[in-house]
Amino acid sequence: MISPEGEQLGIVPLKEALRIASDRGMDLVEVAPGAKPIVCRIMDYGKFKYEQSKREKQARKKQKMVTVKEVKMRTTIEDHDFSVKVKNAERFLKNGNKVKVSIMFRGREIVHSDLGKKILERFAERTKDLAVIERKPKVEGRNMVMILAPKQ
Repeated sequence: MISPEGEQLGIVPLKEALRIASDRGMDLVEVAPGAKPIVCRIMDYGKFKYEQSKREKQARKKQKMVTVKEVKMRTTIEDHDFSVKVKNAERFLKNGNKVKVSIMFRGREIVHSDLGKKILERFAERTKDLAVIERKPKVEGRNMVMILAPKQ
């Protein structure tokens, strides 16, 4: 058993431990149930739960949620439009987001998937200083998709 100040009180029978805790107006909390003998501590359980929830909230604040932004293009994209798409992707990558680059095929354009692959490779080349290819270009239905992740 451990006191509220953190000092060890030794091995104490359960009834006596509960009596000591109630005399101090506190709770007996099981700290290490897997240990032999089981370790308990005298503390204010409500205050303990409150501080634990505050620590969890702080940990959640520090986590960065990575979202996936999408940039869609066609195989017939013009150079200026392409550079605008690259600028958007660079902005997303600088903000720490992943970028899903999609080439949409219409009708029989899917037969020329090599054109889409060239465009995606050119896109990866233009963003190579900010991004790494997480997933190589792959055809999914009528789209060809590549995923870029920001460099650490």
